[in-house]
Order: sequence, then C-alpha cells, then structure tokens
Amino acid sequence: MSEKHAGPGRQGGDGAEPEAMDQVLTEVGPRLRRIRKERGATLAGLSAATGISVSTLSRLESGHRKPSLELLLPIARAHQVPLDELVGAPPVGDPRVRAKPIVRHGRTMLPLTRQPGGLQAYKVVEPARTSPAPDPQTHEGYEWLYVLSGRLRLILGDHDVVLGPGEAAEFDTRVPHWFGATSEGGAEFISLFGPQGERMHVRARPTRKGEAG
Repeated sequence: MSEKHAGPGRQGGDGAEPEAMDQVLTEVGPRLRRIRKERGATLAGLSAATGISVSTLSRLESGHRKPSLELLLPIARAHQVPLDELVGAPPVGDPRVRAKPIVRHGRTMLPLTRQPGGLQAYKVVEPARTSPAPDPQTHEGYEWLYVLSGRLRLILGDHDVVLGPGEAAEFDTRVPHWFGATSEGGAEFISLFGPQGERMHVRARPTRKGEAG
C-alpha cells in the first residue's frame, strides 16, 4: 500500500517542479527592473557596471531573455544584493524552538526537542521552596543532568549529593533516584533523557579542587 502511494507522490513532485521553476524564472525580470529603479540606476549605467549589453538587460527585465547564473551574478554584484534577492529564493525557516512550558509539581520544564520518542531534552527550572521528602523512583531509561545555576540535590541509590553550577551527573534510571531543590534555594538545569536506556555521549566530571572534604 505504501509503495502505491509513494509512486504517484513522486510523479506529482516531478510534474510540479518544472511549473515552480517556470514561475520563479517569470518573476525574475520584474524583480530585476524593480531593484534597478529602486537604486536609481539606468540600463546604460548597469551595462557599464556589469559588461552586459543594454539590449540583453532590457530583454532580461521584459522576460524575453532567460536568466542565467552568468548574467545574474554581475547584476547582483553591481546592485550589492544577495543572488537570492534577484531570484526570489524562499526565506529560511525560523530556527527558534517555540516550546510550551510544562509545569509539574511546581517544576517548570521547557522542551528543547520536538520529535516524539527517542532522546528528549529539557531546560528545567526548580523553584526555591521547601523540598518534599525525597521519594526515590525507578523506571526504564538513562538520564543526564547539567546544572546551570543554583544547587540541585540528587539521591541515587546510596548516594546523596548536591550539584552546583557547571556540575553534571548521569545515571541509569532503573537505580532508585530523586532530585530536587535544596534548602538553599532553587536551581536551573538541563536534562537529557533516553527512554530506551541510551547512554549519553557526554562525560562530564565535576572538578572539586580546593573544595573542603
């Protein structure tokens, strides 16, 4: 069934591509004329700057001459604009992640990944509050924590540690664990979690030189 759907999709794509290309080429001429007039340039002046004949430039703007890279590059240089502006390339999509915060038990989690399943990344804001009694839990997965600010208490099996800014911890979540705010205040940290137990390819060992035992 999937192969039958894939076939027509490819055929439709092949048919649409020439039409889209024709549309782009049709719009180049009017765009060249508009940009030239916005800069107050004449065909003669542009010809002198590019070495392209006035007749060729006129035919480009009227759509009677097919634009080519050889012609568009010197025109773009003369107008001091990117080549994309001459051909009307689509703008690059906004790369920012606009994630909706998740609030659970007073903790704010900002998703940094958008794909379902697999490795998940969060920025977590742990507010300053009186921490509840630790209740270590277990579940499938592997987690990596990196503290950005504040101090984060982590209980892992028999270990009870406090992580400060720049310190990290990674652990198998099948080991009883709990983490939360300390009595000193809240914290902000990055959490990477792999539901299938993927180990993070990051090894961060906190430096404790100079710290009192």
